[in-house]
Amino acid sequence: MKRIVVVAAVLAFSAGAVVAQQDQVKRTQAMMKDNGKNAGALSAMVKGEKPYDQSTVNAALAQFEDTAKALPTLFPESMKGLKMEGDYDPSPKIWEDKAGFETQIKNFAKVVADAKGKVKNLDTLRAELPVIGKQCSGCHETYRIKKG
Repeated sequence: MKRIVVVAAVLAFSAGAVVAQQDQVKRTQAMMKDNGKNAGALSAMVKGEKPYDQSTVNAALAQFEDTAKALPTLFPESMKGLKMEGDYDPSPKIWEDKAGFETQIKNFAKVVADAKGKVKNLDTLRAELPVIGKQCSGCHETYRIKKG
């Protein structure tokens, strides 16, 4: 009887861990998709496809700032080796080069904070968006793997 209880407890704990990992993956993917949507909205303004709108800029930068704060928790060791839905997976380098990954996060947080203080019109958005984009792509090139 004791063995059955122990086995049941281990299975329940394992199932809970799997659910927690899946929730973490979904949270991470949702945040990254939001980053992409916001970057796209800002890019559309820079290209002249949409009119400049400060509230959209503020919302995008606030979301980028939230991402910078959350990034250190978005890729726990338990996610290492997990496959994600979509076109990309996290690279093992996230965990192998933790210091480099943390530096990327700090740099992203800094460029976003700087942009929040500077972007007040289309010209300043044109100047700051490439800086943010360069930081995003620098991290993606190193810490993300394209599938297929």
